[in-house]
Amino acid sequence: MEKVFASIITIGDELLIGQVIDTNSAWIAQELNKIGISVKHRTAVGDVKEDIVEALDQESKRASIIIITGGLGPTADDITKPLLCEYFGGKMVMHQPTLAHVTNIFENVLKRPMIERNTLQAMVPDVCTVLLNEKGTAPGMLFEKEGKIYISLPGVPHEMKWIMQNHIIPLIPTKFSTGFIEHKTLLTFGIGESFLAEKIASTEAQLPAHIKLAYLPNSGMVRLRLSAFGFNQEALLASLSTHFEALKIAVGEYLVTDQDIPMETIVANLLKDQKATLSTAESCTGGYIAHLLTTSPGASKYFTGSVVCYDNRIKTSLLQVPEKVLLTEGAVSETTVKQMATAILNLMNTDYSIAVSGIMGPDGGTPEKAVGLVWIAVASKTAIHAKAFNLRYDRSRNIIMTATNALNMLRMLIVDKH
Repeated sequence: MEKVFASIITIGDELLIGQVIDTNSAWIAQELNKIGISVKHRTAVGDVKEDIVEALDQESKRASIIIITGGLGPTADDITKPLLCEYFGGKMVMHQPTLAHVTNIFENVLKRPMIERNTLQAMVPDVCTVLLNEKGTAPGMLFEKEGKIYISLPGVPHEMKWIMQNHIIPLIPTKFSTGFIEHKTLLTFGIGESFLAEKIASTEAQLPAHIKLAYLPNSGMVRLRLSAFGFNQEALLASLSTHFEALKIAVGEYLVTDQDIPMETIVANLLKDQKATLSTAESCTGGYIAHLLTTSPGASKYFTGSVVCYDNRIKTSLLQVPEKVLLTEGAVSETTVKQMATAILNLMNTDYSIAVSGIMGPDGGTPEKAVGLVWIAVASKTAIHAKAFNLRYDRSRNIIMTATNALNMLRMLIVDKH
C-alpha cells in the first residue's frame, strides 16, 4: 500500500491581495490528517481561467485527491463551476434537489423572492456527483478521473466545513487505503531553536524513516512535533511513543509540557489543579494577559480580574505605587512591578498575581530605558519574583512576548521552580 496525498487549490483574487486570509486550507489539512491523508501541496490562484486550469493540471500530477475551494457563487467573477464543466467534458444541467433547496431558503428562510441569478446556483455539470450544501446555496461537486477525485467546495468557511464533514470525510476511506497519521508534540521554553537542535541532535538521528521531527518556534517557545505514518496503528503508536519519551528526556529542563497546548492553557490547568486563583495588573500589555486567560470556558474558576493601569495615576491610586518611586525609578522598574503585583494580589484576594510594565514602542524609549524594556513580577502569598526583559520586536510582538514570559514566570512559581 502507498501513502495517499491530497492537494488544495484555493480560488479568489481576494486571497492574492490579502483582503481575505485563507483559513480554509489549514482546516481542511487538519481534517485530512485525522483520516491518514497528507497534504502534498497548497496553492492559491485568482479568478483567472488559465491559472485555475494550470493549477488543476499540476496538482493532479502530485496528488490523488484535489480539493478546490471558492468561485462557486452567483456573480460573474465566480467561474469555477463552468470551468470544471468544460475541464471534465460535461454540460450544465439543472439539479432539481439543489433547486428545491435554494428555493426553500429564499422563500421560507430569507423571505425574499427568487431571481434568475439565484436559480443558476442549481445548475451543475452533468459529469459530477452533487454534494448538497444544507448550510448555503452553492452545492459541492465531486469529479472522478483516472483514479483521482476532484472536490469543488464553496469558499464560505461554515459551508465548506459542513460538506467536508458530512460528505467528503466519510467518502475518502471508501476510495483509498488511507493508513494512519499520528502526532505527538511537546513544548520547550528558554532555549533557541538552533541550540535546541544541537541538544537533541543524537536523539533526532535515531528516528526511523516513518517518523519525522518538526521544529515550530513561536513567541520565545519551541514546539517539537513528531509525526508518524503507517498502516498498522497499534505498531505506529508504540513506535511513536518510544521515540517521544526519548525526545522528552533529551530536551531536559527546557520541557514545559508534553501536550500541544498554549502557555495560557498550561497555566490555567495548573491553577485549576490547585484550586487557586489569579489576578493581573497590566500596564504595557493593556489587558492582553487577561484576554489570553479568559479565552477558554470556565476561566472564572481561576481568574478573578485585572486592573489595566496604563496611566500612572491608576498605579498610584489603585495599586499603591508611591509617587516617589515613579519619579525616581520610573513606571518601568523592579520596585514598581513588585508593588503592582503585591497590591493586585491583596485587592483581588487571589493566590497568585502577575504585574507587567514596559516600553512597547515604537517610541517612548530613553538612553537609560530603551524600547522593548519590560519588567515582570509574579507573586503569591509567600513569594514574589521580578525580572527584566529586553525585547527587540515591533509593538504587537513585544506585547505577545511580554504575555508569554509573564505566564511562564507564573508557571515556574506555581511549580516552585524559581
